[in-house]
Amino acid sequence: MPKLDPGADTTRGRNKIAATIFVAHAIKHLYNSGQGSLIMPEIKISLGLNRAQFGSLATSSSVAWWTSTMVAGYLGDRFSNRAGMMLAVAMSLMGGAFYLLGIAPNYKTMLVVMFLAGIGPSLFHPPALGELSRRFPDRRGFAVSLHGMGANIGEVLGAPAVAGLLTFMMWRDVLKISLGPALLVAAAVWLLMPSRKGVVEDATSSSQGYFASLANLMRNRVLLLLIVATALRSIGEGGVGGFLSLYMRENLEYSVTTVALFLSLAQVAGIVSQPIMGILSDRIGRKPVLVTGTGLVMLSAFALAVAKPGIQLFLAVLVRGAFSFSLHHIFVAAALDAARGVAQSTVVSLIYGAGFLGTFSPFVAGLISDKYGIHSAFVYGGVTLIFPTVLLALARFGGTEVEMPTKSE
Repeated sequence: MPKLDPGADTTRGRNKIAATIFVAHAIKHLYNSGQGSLIMPEIKISLGLNRAQFGSLATSSSVAWWTSTMVAGYLGDRFSNRAGMMLAVAMSLMGGAFYLLGIAPNYKTMLVVMFLAGIGPSLFHPPALGELSRRFPDRRGFAVSLHGMGANIGEVLGAPAVAGLLTFMMWRDVLKISLGPALLVAAAVWLLMPSRKGVVEDATSSSQGYFASLANLMRNRVLLLLIVATALRSIGEGGVGGFLSLYMRENLEYSVTTVALFLSLAQVAGIVSQPIMGILSDRIGRKPVLVTGTGLVMLSAFALAVAKPGIQLFLAVLVRGAFSFSLHHIFVAAALDAARGVAQSTVVSLIYGAGFLGTFSPFVAGLISDKYGIHSAFVYGGVTLIFPTVLLALARFGGTEVEMPTKSE
């Protein structure tokens, strides 16, 4: 167990820090949402890329994202008292990468820049969630879910904001001007989250101690269970998410506006469900929330395969939006509980890193759907989601295993 410096009070000013992380996370996802949903298609059209080249841009970013996430876990624990500085660096790198995307002249340059674009956002989560875990050990589920709610808000606002800018600006100009706001947010985070003077003295205070703690963590059965369940869940959801919007556009011939409305309302449902799930997980334990949520996401995948266009499809999309993204943060909270305060940023990176397997799932779902039809992609996702649901239901865990704070704010 980590030991606090006698002069350290990790709960002092924690509401201000939580608000700062919440806003910064929302802005990060506002950038990512706008880039992924609207800017990337413009890049493909403008540079005349084929589908393989277009897909390789996302792959390049994903590889960088996974690698940087693991590095961020190490840095977040070794220098846990400098979380604000690390978040500021993450925002600055994101803005810089967006600017470089705006001036990249061709595919080869864009491929390299997309790798850089995956680094900044991935550096954000481990120090942010590690800091929230340290600041809110008594309300960890709620604090982590609040972090997730910021992401939902950013996802809802991102596409409309970028769509508005694209009505009177070229996509390159939108990317170029992204640098300014990102640097302003980075400066604000750095000022609002100064480095702590009361240092937490624990097993991660040296590189040798850190890797010893990591080795112990990898023998933690509950943590390993959560990592495996997260990986399986990401595979199932990757298959569904990769083809949901395509199904509505090509098969159902919904307009872009209708598809955007469906997906935005699903994110709004997530905004509502995030804090509720966090509070419930704090009060009744993580396991009931995880099993119920994973089960509902599984059922929504099967429902998408048979739902009729209209209200049935909308409800299936709404259930998926309400629980799929929100569940991830309950997995994070459960993993932090299992680690009992050891290497918390690294624990976050392990859960996020486990989701990397999901990046290959759309390719598998595509092969299946080419042979059996697009509905089979949803069936594939639903069948895969059975495994984490059963695994979580049979596992023995569920307590929040809270370390109480030294003082309340």
